[in-house]
Amino acid sequence: MPVSVAIAGASGYAGGEVARLVLGHPDLELGALTAHSNAGEPVAAHQPHLAAHPAIADRTFAPTTAAELAGHDVVVLALPHGASGAVAAELEATDPGCIVVDVGADHRLADPQAWRDYYGSEHAGTWTYGMPELLHAGETTAQRQRAELAATRRIAVPGCNVTAVTLGLQPGIAAGLIEVDDVVAVLAVGYSGAGKAPKANLLASEALGSLVPYGVGGTHRHVPEILQNFAVTGAAGARLSFTPVLVPTSRGILATTTARVREGVTEADLRAAWDVYDAEPFVHTLPAGRWPTSGATTGANTALVQLALDARAGRVVVTSALDNLVKGTAGAALQSLNLALGLPETAGLPLTGVSP
Repeated sequence: MPVSVAIAGASGYAGGEVARLVLGHPDLELGALTAHSNAGEPVAAHQPHLAAHPAIADRTFAPTTAAELAGHDVVVLALPHGASGAVAAELEATDPGCIVVDVGADHRLADPQAWRDYYGSEHAGTWTYGMPELLHAGETTAQRQRAELAATRRIAVPGCNVTAVTLGLQPGIAAGLIEVDDVVAVLAVGYSGAGKAPKANLLASEALGSLVPYGVGGTHRHVPEILQNFAVTGAAGARLSFTPVLVPTSRGILATTTARVREGVTEADLRAAWDVYDAEPFVHTLPAGRWPTSGATTGANTALVQLALDARAGRVVVTSALDNLVKGTAGAALQSLNLALGLPETAGLPLTGVSP
């Protein structure tokens, strides 16, 4: 029997991408599709790229209520930050047996004070973190994280920028090759990362031909989540300067992260540490001299990584690329869900992108 998947917030970018991947998954079946302000409107009007699929053609969005979502094997919450907690609590009361996957921010952080500081509301609780490749301190594989996901029914999907920076730097942290008191990350981010809500600064006339920094000076909400991941990998007390920049493309993240290397560390040492990804199906360290591009990951659940030692500066420079809507959001959700359902981790997830 197919596993039924309901999606709350299915009119948005993240919800639409989850729906696209569910429609192509051999073991999943698309259930209720709900929305807030778009309830009652045709799904195809808001997700035209799905309109040709027979499971979408005549459907309209239902209102986002626990009653509409209950009764499914899986519920994916693709809601704005601060909105998932209340819906999740209702589902816990009405349908506690279902698996709930939150692609929003509400259940990612372990520290309630960090949530209050960056989001300004009360913390909804902490769920199992949906990054199967996350390395724990002292480990050279991500077996522990995968075991946690296989045993859970509540999954918090990471932020897209968080995934790019974490996957980029964590091998060096886990291997003890870098100092974490001066980590600098600058990211080029496509506009879909800013969401689908109509805002003046997101209009094409504002965005085309212009690059715009945002969340500058340690204010971006992904900062505490990245530091949380560094601590899991063994770098408690890390200091991070994080600056994302919106660039005029619809999808993609290209993150450049640098950190000081420890005395005597060579590029060969660094490259050996990043070989940890050789066994990963979706994260690839490129051959020396070949640098990632965000376009090479478009539509795929892949992350591409490259590194170099800047010997004069005494720093490792790591560049990582991914599609913010796939590996950064919906793909990570289904990858983690596959583990929770006991399915092959790669089921239904594209390894190849589109070009040009």
